[in-house]
Amino acid sequence: MTEGLNAFFLLAGVLLFVSVLASTLSARLGMPLLLLFLIVGMLAGEDGPGGIKFDDFDTASLVSNLALSVILLDGGLRTRMSSLRVALWPSTVLATWGVVGTTVILGIFVTWLFGVDWRLGMLLAAIVGSTDAAAVFTLLRNSGVRLNERVRSTLEIESGANDPMAILLVTVLVGMIINPGQAGFSSFVRTLASQLIVGGVLGIVGGIVLARLLLRLRLAEGLYALLIVSGGLMIFAATNLGGGSGFLAVYFAGVIAGNRRCHATEHVLRVMDGLAWLAQACMFLVLGLLVKPTHLLENAPEAVAMAFFLMLVARPLATVLGLMPFRFAQREIAYVSWVGLRGAVPIVLAIVPVVMGVPESGLLFNVTFVVVLLSLLVQGATVPMAASWLKVSVPPRDEPIDRREVWVDDRASLDLVEFRVESGSSAENRHPDDVAAECGGLAVRCVSLVRDGAVQPLRIDTRLARGDLVWFVAGDKHAEQLARQFARGGTDTELSAHAGFFGEFIVDPSCAAGELAAAYGFALSDAERRLTLGALLRRRMGSGVVIGDRVKIGQFELTVRDVDDQGTITGVGLKCPDRFVIT
Repeated sequence: MTEGLNAFFLLAGVLLFVSVLASTLSARLGMPLLLLFLIVGMLAGEDGPGGIKFDDFDTASLVSNLALSVILLDGGLRTRMSSLRVALWPSTVLATWGVVGTTVILGIFVTWLFGVDWRLGMLLAAIVGSTDAAAVFTLLRNSGVRLNERVRSTLEIESGANDPMAILLVTVLVGMIINPGQAGFSSFVRTLASQLIVGGVLGIVGGIVLARLLLRLRLAEGLYALLIVSGGLMIFAATNLGGGSGFLAVYFAGVIAGNRRCHATEHVLRVMDGLAWLAQACMFLVLGLLVKPTHLLENAPEAVAMAFFLMLVARPLATVLGLMPFRFAQREIAYVSWVGLRGAVPIVLAIVPVVMGVPESGLLFNVTFVVVLLSLLVQGATVPMAASWLKVSVPPRDEPIDRREVWVDDRASLDLVEFRVESGSSAENRHPDDVAAECGGLAVRCVSLVRDGAVQPLRIDTRLARGDLVWFVAGDKHAEQLARQFARGGTDTELSAHAGFFGEFIVDPSCAAGELAAAYGFALSDAERRLTLGALLRRRMGSGVVIGDRVKIGQFELTVRDVDDQGTITGVGLKCPDRFVIT
């Protein structure tokens, strides 16, 4: 017994260890990390060099559901309420209609391609009909690309909220195959309402309770994350038992708890990052172990055709129809269509027919796995490339190299930010207090200077040198200004680097639009001249403005540079036509 347990622990440790080491190859090979976890699991499986025989679908389902609840909780904790401002309704449409539309379009094609009963074809389409939260959260946040807020938030919220519809479709279609007489439209509507309403209500209530516990309890630092995880699992399980969607509930709970920041939030996020990675690694390893690569080849041509039809036809059509009522540019719709990543959720859903004894369930599982592999390989590997080609990314912010929150009370905190003095930066050879005063006056303070690994006392004659590490007390609005001072080449380089995107000039959005029009010579109506520039942009662009939105006035172009959490435009760039001269 003891030897068996130790052998199991050794095997689990080796698989995780190899997977983590393999992650160092992810960036070099341009391969998504989650795909590497799957491949390691497949190599360790029955048909691979590892030779591990594992066909326990019930255990795999248990592990996957547990892991997905942790991943969705972590994703919710990191979702800002400002994201809901610009993406709540578009993502809601994609999480409902998007799944149904993709399933119907793909189901018709699959039924014809495989020559199966339409219910089985629709079931296979429903299994891969939803995007995967684990894949979307991981790839978007580790791609190195800064997407505009509208696109990023729509993709993330959709992936966190579309599981109920996919689960419902799979459940109904399995029921139609096993007990054709018991499935009906009224049953479908009741189940959907229960999934969404119970899941949403319990998730919000649970999130409020967790947020209040974090605020009021005094625990050891490491216990705050355990409190959140255990609470999230309770919400997940209770919601499922109550007939709701546990996935939706745990995501909502994370959003509520994560946006009510307190002294424990930073501790929770640090530990949750590691737990989410562990959950993803375990889940994809276990799912990889289930697969026999030789079985994947049996229907490989049809599975490949299905995968590309999903990527190039079904998902784009459903996305275009879903986002048409909203203010999305064509290139944004194209990117949302392309980054409809499939991952662990479709594989977990493919386990359901196997456990329920649906005929041809082996075919469903193997085809689903091929679709997921191709999605991660083709779509996942091209996330940065597609963002650049479709121009949905915005220039990266100037950021500190490190950031810490120091809570001085239950509701009050100080932001500590760290910068490195680069050669030729504006900060070089200056006193740190002078840099602080220029960026934020009394609101910014230097608290530490580290040189050659040792903390240096701050004196009147102190001057910053290349390679120094400097810590300031500074909020978000001042951190970016400080970052420009410490960047190589200083503020002029930063402005010129971003001029191609935002424009050559920075304009105050509170200035009168008429005065700006008079100074630069572009035409506005009398009503627009009386507005501020920010109000003019909002009037022309509507609500839900994000960084990178732009308006053309004649040959001039105004681009939103900054937006606060309330959606107020706080910075505007002006791009002038070639050979323009200010008179």
